[in-house]
Amino acid sequence: MTGSKIESQALDTRRRRLLFRAWHRGIREMDLILGRFADAHIAQFTDTELDQFEQLIEVPDPELFAWVTGAASPPPGDDSAVFRRLRDFQGQQAKR
Repeated sequence: MTGSKIESQALDTRRRRLLFRAWHRGIREMDLILGRFADAHIAQFTDTELDQFEQLIEVPDPELFAWVTGAASPPPGDDSAVFRRLRDFQGQQAKR
């Protein structure tokens, strides 16, 4: 069970792989953060945005969690448009 709320068969192989990885991070908190974000946006990502999301997927959980929660700032190479959307998305989810 992934937790995903979207039908992955409608996605291309790259998007399906990234969706799976977003929901299988290692710690449940990051599964929920990245998985929900991927559910909401992955189908509409451009190739450049997919590249940026893929780069975020490679960041270790504790580091990425600190960036998303504002406990630490990402280095310039990781402070992409997709990261900022993820951070904003998580902020909106936290307010619910």
